[in-house]
Amino acid sequence: MCSAAAPVREQDDDGRDEHERDHEVRGSDGARHSGDGRQHPRAPQDALPAASRRVSRLADMAEIVVSPRGPYSLALSARLAGDATRRVREGLFTARCCGAVARAWQSRDGSVTIRSESDAAAEKLRWTLALDDDHSEFLLRVADDPLLCRAAKHLRGLRPLRTATVAQALLRAVCGQLIDSKTARSLERRVIRALAPPDQNGQCEPPSTAALAAVAPFELRRLGLHERRGAAVVRLCRSLELERLHELPTEAVVRRIERERGLGPWSAGVVCLEGLGRFEHGLVGDLGLVKLLRALRGRPVEGWETAELLEPYGEWAGLASVYLLAGFGRGLIPLPAARAA
Repeated sequence: MCSAAAPVREQDDDGRDEHERDHEVRGSDGARHSGDGRQHPRAPQDALPAASRRVSRLADMAEIVVSPRGPYSLALSARLAGDATRRVREGLFTARCCGAVARAWQSRDGSVTIRSESDAAAEKLRWTLALDDDHSEFLLRVADDPLLCRAAKHLRGLRPLRTATVAQALLRAVCGQLIDSKTARSLERRVIRALAPPDQNGQCEPPSTAALAAVAPFELRRLGLHERRGAAVVRLCRSLELERLHELPTEAVVRRIERERGLGPWSAGVVCLEGLGRFEHGLVGDLGLVKLLRALRGRPVEGWETAELLEPYGEWAGLASVYLLAGFGRGLIPLPAARAA
């Protein structure tokens, strides 16, 4: 989900920023992932086990109380999550989705309460917050990792949040190419607000595939998006309903995205991580990882070399990307003394 001095990205050529705050919250144990090595996260709004939630009605409001599976901190995970569709203020996460507003907060016992006038919006926010995707296996795997052990210890409640639609993740990916993260988020907000005027609270409905497909590339150019990248977004949205990517294996998703001119491994990583909630495809080419790898190797490196940095983490490469970036930004990744500066 930005500092004014955030670096630009030069991958496919896309970018993303990440700085996170240490915070730990205990959670309950839950089912592990499998398929592509691990099971993909449930698609949004699926029915979920009653054992991990309490559902009630307050007048016309739906309320869900969830005990997150594994360590989870809403404050840490949502620190930079604000965009045109959602905001975080004093521990309250507010998002517009499914035609309604949903709100979430975390209690001292670690449980997360979600409240909305819409059942669909409440369940969508549950998925967006990644409450049911236990990453304890990843934390165990990197507990003795020379690069990630400190970051995993201090940031153990961190999970990357998802966008409410795959289309928004795609838009985020193309907006993030070759510009700093602050400018990228500003551009994303501008496009979303042009597609869906904000409500009285200043929040917009997340863009759908159909909404982006209906936009002419020159209109996106007028809003500030590079013509080639805008054309890639429109072309992909007109050829495929992006929500169907939830049904495909991650490798197939990556191949389909990278087939489009103007999109590459980093864009595919953003869509997989934020749009689909997949942890197995890394942010290959992210400039933050390029800077980290340069510091580790003491020489200039190319974007593609970041795949070598992520390769040891296998099916957790996407989550490892997030922890490497967050840890690097907080000085939690050990660097050779002579190169740390």
